[in-house]
Amino acid sequence: MGKDENPSGGKVQSVLFVCTGNIFRSVTAEYALKARLGAGTSCVVRSAGIDARPQSVHAWVHTRLREKGADPTTHFQRQLTKELVEASDLVIAMGRDHQVFVQEHFRRDVPLFNQICLGHDQPILDLHEVMPDWETDPERARAYVWSVIDVIWATAPALLSRLR
Repeated sequence: MGKDENPSGGKVQSVLFVCTGNIFRSVTAEYALKARLGAGTSCVVRSAGIDARPQSVHAWVHTRLREKGADPTTHFQRQLTKELVEASDLVIAMGRDHQVFVQEHFRRDVPLFNQICLGHDQPILDLHEVMPDWETDPERARAYVWSVIDVIWATAPALLSRLR
């Protein structure tokens, strides 16, 4: 049983969501869980990317998160580090490549978001994985991004039972 299965049954004090650039999937999961936990929580919730390059949160993501009541204007990209992984009780990958990266670089097996929230062994795919030419159909691309945000937002409450 890996550390992320919380074998001791103890309370999870910190959660880290991992994706690629830390500007879409992991940041959505971070804000969704923080919204469910509320301001008075002692649980630290963060996100990071395996390849976080300087870029801003896309307007589509920003707009949808604002509609959900989150304010991503203070979000800053965070590169995944050994220190972040070791400081987190529960690390959750958004995609298989993130799982592999964490295992190869930090020797830690981590679940997928959908595994831990829904019991489904399915990654949440990034826009370019679903639509390699997404820029040619921006309306369909925006619809995909918003649908992913909606699913993550609706699914994140399933994590609450693991944190108590």
